[in-house]
Amino acid sequence: MTALNRVPSLMVRAGTASALTIAAVGGSIVAPGFSSEASAATHGTKALQIAASKKGSPYKYGATGPNRFDCSGLTLYSFKKVGKKLPRTAAQQYNKTRHISAKNRKAGDLVFFHSGSNVYHVGIYAGKNKLWHAPKSGDVVRLQKIWTKSVWYGRVK
Repeated sequence: MTALNRVPSLMVRAGTASALTIAAVGGSIVAPGFSSEASAATHGTKALQIAASKKGSPYKYGATGPNRFDCSGLTLYSFKKVGKKLPRTAAQQYNKTRHISAKNRKAGDLVFFHSGSNVYHVGIYAGKNKLWHAPKSGDVVRLQKIWTKSVWYGRVK
């Protein structure tokens, strides 16, 4: 199936660029009233790339970048760079996402670590049961395997 086949006929033109032109440059077409998982995934994927670009940045409690981060500061910074607003803390971010199952998680979704109902840590899912995060004081932003089953997933709206 070509990219053009996926575009409804009434959306063949977006401004002055044709659907073929947009598809050729890797763009997407957004129409009012259309909500797509693809656009959510695109924001998440871009935020994931931003978080990964911060590899090695030192952890600092309360820091939101661009050179130092705590866990929710990294997610806030990464999504802000792609035009998505998140609240400051991991728990607040959990409450602002669309909750999804582990089975439906995708790269770019948020991973929330919890103890009971208390969310205490967040990172960005990178696929293959790994996440990018700012772990703790004395550590740096890095890719790490998810070490517990006490996690929930959320997709930024």
